Amino acid sequence: MRQLRPLLFAALTLTASFASAADDVPAYGPELEGFDYPYPVQHYKFTSQGQPLQMAFMDIQPQQPNGRTVVLLHGKNFCGATWQETIRQLGGAGYRVIAPDQVGFCKSTKPAHYQYTFQQLARNTHDLLASIGVRDVTVMGHSTGGMLAMRYALMYPAETKQLVLVNPIGLEDWKAKGVPSLSVDQWYTRELATTADKVRNYERNTYYGGQWKPEYEIWVRMLAGMYQGPGKPAVAWNSALLYDMIYTQPVVYEMGAIKAPTLLMIGLTDTTAIGKDLAPPEIRPTLGRYPELARLTAKAIPNTTLVEFPTLGHAPQMQDPKGFHRALLEGLGK
Repeated sequence: MRQLRPLLFAALTLTASFASAADDVPAYGPELEGFDYPYPVQHYKFTSQGQPLQMAFMDIQPQQPNGRTVVLLHGKNFCGATWQETIRQLGGAGYRVIAPDQVGFCKSTKPAHYQYTFQQLARNTHDLLASIGVRDVTVMGHSTGGMLAMRYALMYPAETKQLVLVNPIGLEDWKAKGVPSLSVDQWYTRELATTADKVRNYERNTYYGGQWKPEYEIWVRMLAGMYQGPGKPAVAWNSALLYDMIYTQPVVYEMGAIKAPTLLMIGLTDTTAIGKDLAPPEIRPTLGRYPELARLTAKAIPNTTLVEFPTLGHAPQMQDPKGFHRALLEGLGK
């Protein structure tokens, strides 16, 4: 059954990819009830900030283990499930793969009140790994997950054997560059207006350089579906708190303290920058310039190998799975 799940999920993905963008978006529960993941989902239950919480995660054991474990940290508009092809490729190469959904995201708890910090999310992830007996890991983060991965490496240097960053955000301080702040209430109002069309248009223009592939559609429906269900207020509220965390907690100033060997994988057509639409017109062109950010980051983090994808954007693992994973496995091997 475990081997059949990825095949079934791939078939469902293919079916969904041909659905018209005009189709009604399904309504999912606040913890993505109704949306199936490609591998069995487990739940780590714990208490944090005085309240019971749970983190959903997938733990995939390879058929021929190589003794290494990779922890996959998803981005703001992504979930553990969006790593499906990366999980398949890593598992085939002998890596044990653990892909959690962070608190506030996807299939994990959406608390009514939570002080979100990257330190807190890193601790939650570290405690989850400890609960299943995992210590020394390769930490791989994409987008906002890249900010979290860097924080994890800074907090747990002895247990982070390798760091992989895939188009991480936070390579610049948007506030210092002139992006005005929004209150949590203002973020909440914006998030309540989330629709599939808005998600699709944002990702097309920001992540994929104006291009779109049918296979991206399932992830739009996944994200927008939570805003269509009965948990919409909780989903939007947690999203607002998370945007505030991302904006107010830059990690760029601490990159020089990262000790783990780092593989930096950057799609150069990416233009992602939090709050870019809020910035004055003269500042917007200076934000999210990934060719420049990639080179600066490679210099800032000691022992970094930079892999550039000139024609790819914010999610190179999804745009060109074959090319990306070939480079990933080569980089992990080094």
